[in-house]
Amino acid sequence: MTNLAEDEVFAEGMVEDVISALSQGVNVRVLGAATTANLSRAALTNLAAVGRQLGVRYLLEGNVRRVGANLRVTTQLLEAATGEVLWAARFDRPLSELAELQEELVTDIAASLDAQVYSLELERALTKPGDITAWEAATRSLGAYSKYEPADRERAIEQAERAVAIAPDYAPGQAMLADAYANAYFSGNEDNPSEVARIRAIAATALALAPNDAFVLSFIGHTLCFVGYPQEGVRHTERAVRKAPGSGQLQYQHATALYFLSRVDEALAHLSTAERLMSGSHLMWAVKLWESRALGDLGRWTEAERVVDESIALIPTFGWNHAFKARCCAALGRNADALRQIETASRLGWGLAQTERIWHRSKAFSASLEGDIAIIRALYAATEPGARAANDSTRTD
Repeated sequence: MTNLAEDEVFAEGMVEDVISALSQGVNVRVLGAATTANLSRAALTNLAAVGRQLGVRYLLEGNVRRVGANLRVTTQLLEAATGEVLWAARFDRPLSELAELQEELVTDIAASLDAQVYSLELERALTKPGDITAWEAATRSLGAYSKYEPADRERAIEQAERAVAIAPDYAPGQAMLADAYANAYFSGNEDNPSEVARIRAIAATALALAPNDAFVLSFIGHTLCFVGYPQEGVRHTERAVRKAPGSGQLQYQHATALYFLSRVDEALAHLSTAERLMSGSHLMWAVKLWESRALGDLGRWTEAERVVDESIALIPTFGWNHAFKARCCAALGRNADALRQIETASRLGWGLAQTERIWHRSKAFSASLEGDIAIIRALYAATEPGARAANDSTRTD
């Protein structure tokens, strides 16, 4: 927009760079610039016709201009059929630092766009009446995790089963089904080797159908971690991230696998990337959950409490978060606060047995496991009716 030759070159380069960055995700398929090179300016006034011609649902337009000492990139996501602006964003970078920040700028634009398109498609899948596709059922399954109560986990299973019923050879549907069963097992079920074997069999089916699909690899890796095989799972999540490094979802799942193996610093690095790529995601509570656990494992309890509070604010009814906040409070010497958090966890149906089980499953490779369990047991014991009454009496005296 400034009519400077160097800005025109930069803008043209941005097109190619954004296309490249989007191809590193899993939610958006984007046409190469060569596909649209022959479109005339006049043709672009009829967006519906362009959408039909190209076979696309969305169009992205943008411009580059100088504003003082900054370069400003503005973007708009349009629905091809109607021309409606669905999303708009502005990105500013100092001209003096542009060479160093250009890659970050492109990544931020692509990540924001990827997340926005996924949110639009999720909403479309959740509200679509009548028959749905296997992809839409699988998307509904993932969408169920905006909360993590038992009913939500059941809904995730129901929709994943629906995806597999619609298209048994649809690998992402099989992967979502394995992951949905694994989430239910990890969070609530007692140890059950036959259930683990069943989940692993579904995972094997998904991998056999699409052994090189990044989405499938990531969800199967996540599944294997949740049923007790993190060393196997991390190999799949690592491959997935190499194939699609621009996917926040895949970065998050790889971070979880690394946490299960007590590779905490690596987990935090991938969680930081996931948070940047998943801005506004319905799964941000989960990113915060695992970030808080990793910070706790490093003894950074003040930071861990701050982050788990962010997760609690997003889903206040998940009892494990309250049990973990209790651990943070205990580490920081605030035992009264710790007991209140344990009481909240218990009120939400999150008892000692479930807390111990999930702690063992997620921290089997951690040197701090037994110490954490001992503290959690003591906190739960101190909230038993008789013990709490005695404590209250002692404080009154």
